[in-house]
Amino acid sequence: MSKKPRVVLLHGTPVAIDPIQRAFATRWPEAETVDLLDSSLSVDRAKDHELTPRMFERFVELGDYAQRLGAEAILVTCSAFGPAIERMAKELPMPVLKPNEAMFREAIGRGRRIGMLATFAPSVLTMTEEFEQFVGEAGATATLETIVVEGAMDALRKGDADRHNALIAARAPELAHCDAIMLAHFSTSRALAAVGAAVETPVLTAPDAAVDRIRAAIGG
Repeated sequence: MSKKPRVVLLHGTPVAIDPIQRAFATRWPEAETVDLLDSSLSVDRAKDHELTPRMFERFVELGDYAQRLGAEAILVTCSAFGPAIERMAKELPMPVLKPNEAMFREAIGRGRRIGMLATFAPSVLTMTEEFEQFVGEAGATATLETIVVEGAMDALRKGDADRHNALIAARAPELAHCDAIMLAHFSTSRALAAVGAAVETPVLTAPDAAVDRIRAAIGG
């Protein structure tokens, strides 16, 4: 029996776990996934306007731990830590994937006007910078319009996924003029059906695209 590729999933919030596990079960069930959760990452990120030096150190430490676990690749599922993920990736010999990299690349290929529905405000600045970076690499002219849906994340953390989805879907028509709408976080992928019913614009989520990209990166 061939050895299963081990992928460490680094989570900053527990609400990201189920969506990515579902994506792996559907798209790459042969992989062995290991959930590494540090919920204080998102708590501390919400307190600071910028990524602190200590946060960079923490990601390097978490990357070292994942390597000791035997990771062949690391997928970070929280979208508020882009530069810290890059620092971690420089220290490690295996592929490290940001949560939205694959989704951003797909969105840029769909047109010039891209919308994004987010539920965790501290992530928006770093995600916008990453999006613009990928636009530059692609030689494209895409622009990003973001809406932060207030109350949706709180609802999800309290276990009310239906309200979470409804709040996001209610704001989606404001981005109907876009060529594509991205659901910003792994956790917001739960709202795909509700958003898809609210607009005719193509709606993109991060988990499926991320699984496909990391599978290609390690030849799974």
